[in-house]
Amino acid sequence: MKIYIGCDHAGYEMKAAVKELLESKGHIVQDMGGDGGRVDYPEIAKKLGKAVVSDDGSRGILICGTGIGMSIAANKVKGVRAALCADHFSAKYTRLHNDANVMCMGARTLGVGVALELAELFIDTPFEGGRHETRVNMIRGMEEEF
Repeated sequence: MKIYIGCDHAGYEMKAAVKELLESKGHIVQDMGGDGGRVDYPEIAKKLGKAVVSDDGSRGILICGTGIGMSIAANKVKGVRAALCADHFSAKYTRLHNDANVMCMGARTLGVGVALELAELFIDTPFEGGRHETRVNMIRGMEEEF
């Protein structure tokens, strides 16, 4: 699977660990920025979001201090369904029920070990479809409306 990953200055070390894990699992990981120096997270979120939306079947992972700023910014990109995940249940069910295509995490709120587990869950969990497809389509409709 193609996975886009990006971070701000707070998330650089966690991004490196997640990237290494995903590559070791055979995924193609494209780094969208954040090299440890100061960076404005909305720019990274926009760049990654546009890449995920234009690359069908891909996913994205964004990391900042709390994950909140990245999730807010990423969700401004039409077609992105970004979810802030801080636990295993959320990482699994945002894929199963929401077909989230971007996961956001907080480097200052999570340990690296948990972040690695969440990334694996997010990447490995398929969308369940069924009744959830109707709701995801409602979200898509809202994007057109507003």
